[in-house]
Amino acid sequence: MSYPEPRYLAETGEHSGVFHPANRPPDLKIGTGTQVHYLGTGGSTNGAFGLYRWEMGPAPSGPGAHFHRTMTESFYVLSGTIRLFNGDQWADGKPGDFLFVPEGGVHAFRNESGEPASMLILFTPGAPREAYFEELADIVATGRQLTPEEWTDVYLRHDQYMV
Repeated sequence: MSYPEPRYLAETGEHSGVFHPANRPPDLKIGTGTQVHYLGTGGSTNGAFGLYRWEMGPAPSGPGAHFHRTMTESFYVLSGTIRLFNGDQWADGKPGDFLFVPEGGVHAFRNESGEPASMLILFTPGAPREAYFEELADIVATGRQLTPEEWTDVYLRHDQYMV
């Protein structure tokens, strides 16, 4: 393995870092229990990655088993207990536990603990996941009941294939 080709070609560096303080309000709320912080979106990282802090309330929540064709997904548990599915088995993820899922890897996550929990979710490359998260938030907020066909359309537009 070697370093990739340079993407920055100037002779001197730039002052271009972006700082997000921990106490910054969430960028998105999904229902009454989930808060999402857009730490580094695909748009802000030139497509390199998308990094999100996902904070779940005590009520059960999380997607069913699915896979992505265009991106990897990684999970790093920050607090609480988050059930992580690696395509083969479920494990109770505790703070410091990590799950990497390559393209095509079946996975899921859930908070079933009855307590708040949080994690970092990393997508590579940086796909526009904010559109998917915001569409889910809108569906929940409006109480819309989607047909199976409508859910399939939502998932396919956002590279999410349910199994």
